[in-house]
Amino acid sequence: MFSVLLLYPSGMSIQYRSHVLPSGLHIVAEIDSEAASAAAGFFVRSGARDEPDELMGISHFLEHMVFKGTESRSGEEIDEAFDELGVHHNAWTSHEITAFHMHCLPDSFNSAITLLADTMRPALRPDDLADEAEVVVEEIAMYEDQPFWELWEQVAKVYYGSHPMGHRVLGTADTVRAVTSETMRNWHTDRYGADNIVLAMSGKIEFDEVCGVADSVCRDWKRTGAARETHEMAHSEQEFVTQNERISAAYVLGIAPAPAYQDDRRYAAGILSWILGRGDGSRLHWALVDPGHAEEAYAEYEGNDRCGRFVTWAICAPDRVEFVETTMRTVHDDLVESITEDDLVVARAMIRTAVTVASELPAGRMQRLGRMICTAGDYTPLEYELARINAITIDELRSVAKAWPVQPLVTGRMIPSRSAANAAEPQ
Repeated sequence: MFSVLLLYPSGMSIQYRSHVLPSGLHIVAEIDSEAASAAAGFFVRSGARDEPDELMGISHFLEHMVFKGTESRSGEEIDEAFDELGVHHNAWTSHEITAFHMHCLPDSFNSAITLLADTMRPALRPDDLADEAEVVVEEIAMYEDQPFWELWEQVAKVYYGSHPMGHRVLGTADTVRAVTSETMRNWHTDRYGADNIVLAMSGKIEFDEVCGVADSVCRDWKRTGAARETHEMAHSEQEFVTQNERISAAYVLGIAPAPAYQDDRRYAAGILSWILGRGDGSRLHWALVDPGHAEEAYAEYEGNDRCGRFVTWAICAPDRVEFVETTMRTVHDDLVESITEDDLVVARAMIRTAVTVASELPAGRMQRLGRMICTAGDYTPLEYELARINAITIDELRSVAKAWPVQPLVTGRMIPSRSAANAAEPQ
């Protein structure tokens, strides 16, 4: 069992604790004795990038099935039990993690942990599977009706190629409907082993007591040795145009490689993306949004497990798409040389505020902690991250930009069909 006491910038005293149960379940917590609430989540190291092509979407599908009931409770009874405890609960799936989380008052916490652990061993009844498959298919259709997400899926498919990071988190209607009860059970048995799950907690918690509760309710969880396979990733520079008869605006979206989550240079990458396209003070805002050339223009950095990406996108009138895309490329090319110390000061301050606010409540700290331990395996205190951000220099930004240019390697453009004849293909 590991423990360390930290003093966060807000003045609150946070104690970090870590313990691995005999089953292999890793329990971590940031304990704040002055907090008014407590939060917890089971973070499973399994997402869309861990799926074979034919099972694309099964991780997200299983997220739905977890709340459909266990051998002892129906889905309705699970919801009622959470409500009776005053527990807010939810779940999410990404390319790398499936998380089931909740927050509540401290006096309900142990009971809530017991209930949440019970849901993690669902019955996976065939009838429930068939019904929920159609719910997921409807969700897929909803996203396919949104032009931005349609273009994102197309650009990601080109950018990642055969790499599973290009998988759709939701899957397709065909892959979801093809999942059988036996397939789902096998996936759950393999991926939801105790040694592939992190229980992250934050807030007003009696850590040793909660570890005892978790040991009691999770004792029968087996080790499976599930591990993420490493796939080679290669990219080639490409551009394409797609047409959509349902839209009246034009969309431009590009992706470029960036540092992985495990790379300390991710902090500089985050600052680069902030200066490029986060908020009203960004380069893209002043070049495109403020003068009225684009409705939106945005950039972000995302660090993933052993890979990362810069994403840039804009929405504009169809007759301005050529100008907007050309301007975006110019802003990308000029970014590093144009950065001033004032830019760095502002970006540092904005990021420090965003990171601190997101971690101010136990629910936010729990999410940060779960993602961190699942992805990196090691604990990094918030105070270290804030200090690291504050220490970034312009030379570091230039070094990162040289290693990972923000100029997109793959760019996709979606235009209204009626404008197709007037839109030139990119050279």
